[in-house]
Amino acid sequence: MTGSVWSRERAAPAAPAARDTLTREQIVRTALEMLDADGLAGLSMRKLGAKLNAGATSLYWHVSTKDDLLELITDEVYGEIDVPGADLAGWRSGLTLFAHSLRAAILRHPWYPEVATTRPSIGPNAIALSGRVLNLLQAAGFTGLDVDLASGSLISYVLGVTSSEIAWRGTLARSGRSMREWVDEVTALAMDAARDDPQVQDSLKARIGADPAELQERMFTFGLESLLDGLAARATR
Repeated sequence: MTGSVWSRERAAPAAPAARDTLTREQIVRTALEMLDADGLAGLSMRKLGAKLNAGATSLYWHVSTKDDLLELITDEVYGEIDVPGADLAGWRSGLTLFAHSLRAAILRHPWYPEVATTRPSIGPNAIALSGRVLNLLQAAGFTGLDVDLASGSLISYVLGVTSSEIAWRGTLARSGRSMREWVDEVTALAMDAARDDPQVQDSLKARIGADPAELQERMFTFGLESLLDGLAARATR
């Protein structure tokens, strides 16, 4: 990557005939829809131009490269994530809302982790979001570099857990089975494989009858609360 779309000035305005009526916002929203539908492999500048019924001149005036486009789209997603101020919710409630909102955004946009972790997050929405998260952590008592380390730990937790959930959902979709069917089948196989291990048997039995989607939510919340417990304890040292 050579620089960032956010660090380069946009080209001087072209004649209306060259730009037609296409806008950068239209391009970004259409590309976002294509990514959500078909993933990274389904997005190309050629396909995007065809979808928008736009010529190369119009498209490339607004967005020079696919890398630039992905940066713009990623910042669009950052704008969907909710982070309240510490004065409104308190630091812990604020970070809890942020983590759940980030998870929801990733599940809506399964391509997001791969793109967001390989490109700079320096767009206006990303910077504003980062500032609000850092303010919450400062309100918790973190100072200096620890503010960034705590933020990184929280974001890494959400990205890691939710990326695994996305992979699982992809496997489920390819199997053609419902979530309930898939879980029941895997649980039965595990029960049989662990027939001589009572501890594993008991663990598996505790999951029988649980709603898979609700269990995913509970597992995410349990891990998040445990992480926040650790951050709270560390901040008070």
